[in-house]
Amino acid sequence: MNLLAIYGLLGHGLLCGALVSRLPLGHLRQRAALIATTIALLAGIAPLLHAWFGPPSVTLLMLALLQLPTTPLTPLTASSARYLLGAALLFYVAGALPGEFTPYALGYQPGLLLALLGGLTLWLWVRRQTPWLLILAADLGVWLTGIFANLWDVLFDPLLVLLCAAIVGQQQVARWLSARRR
Repeated sequence: MNLLAIYGLLGHGLLCGALVSRLPLGHLRQRAALIATTIALLAGIAPLLHAWFGPPSVTLLMLALLQLPTTPLTPLTASSARYLLGAALLFYVAGALPGEFTPYALGYQPGLLLALLGGLTLWLWVRRQTPWLLILAADLGVWLTGIFANLWDVLFDPLLVLLCAAIVGQQQVARWLSARRR
């Protein structure tokens, strides 16, 4: 088993724990997350998720880790979910267009992508988005280890896109229901 497979299995186990930590369990929340992580690894849920989705992005894993403290520190709001969803959709749509250009290839020779991330870092710093700066630093740190061959795999994955779509969709439904009540 290689390092990326180990990362993927442990990452999916942690994602299951973070998902359980969202349940209203009071002071048992953290223990339930630890138990769910263990069960996901031992019962085969994490390997199944790893087989379906591949290894989770470092961005998603960091968001899951920030969900685990007693007071969750996750910076994933509806606004930030829209930004992530927009960037991911641009990436996926550009990859589906006919022609020889694929944005995924930029992740193997990421000079341009790193320059764009430098601009994003400056924008996050000006807006004092420290949690997102830490997530981006973790993304780049893990990418530098060589575990991931492509920088895009560190930044996005299908589960992160689904999570962002769910958050944005939930906000839209809440707005629609609020408008109907008036």
